[in-house]
Amino acid sequence: QVQLVESGGGLVQAGGSLRLSCATSGRTFSRYAMGWLRQAPGKEREFVAAISWSGTSIYYADSVKGRFTISRDNAKNTVYLIMNSLKPEDTAVYSCAAHETQNPYYYYTGTYEYDYWGQGTQVTVSS
Repeated sequence: QVQLVESGGGLVQAGGSLRLSCATSGRTFSRYAMGWLRQAPGKEREFVAAISWSGTSIYYADSVKGRFTISRDNAKNTVYLIMNSLKPEDTAVYSCAAHETQNPYYYYTGTYEYDYWGQGTQVTVSS
């Protein structure tokens, strides 16, 4: 089992930037494909970005493509989400999630595909 703890959320003005971190502990981090997902008030949780455990395969939701960057440091057991050009519609609770896989190139975009979740960090973008 793996434990995930997010940090880095906060309040930012539209156009600003934030960097989210997700620190993991437990089993071997490098065998987990990782993802960031978010849930805004009154809305369903939605996929944001995903990265394979090798770091070579990455995928973004259309709504964040070109503005957000996902990365990972397997030596530090941490995955990151750099968010630039933030918009009020990016306001949500952001959670990282993990899926154990033997394939170093797989990533996952479905919320139901992830096995482990962090508790989330609030991101609020003011207009």
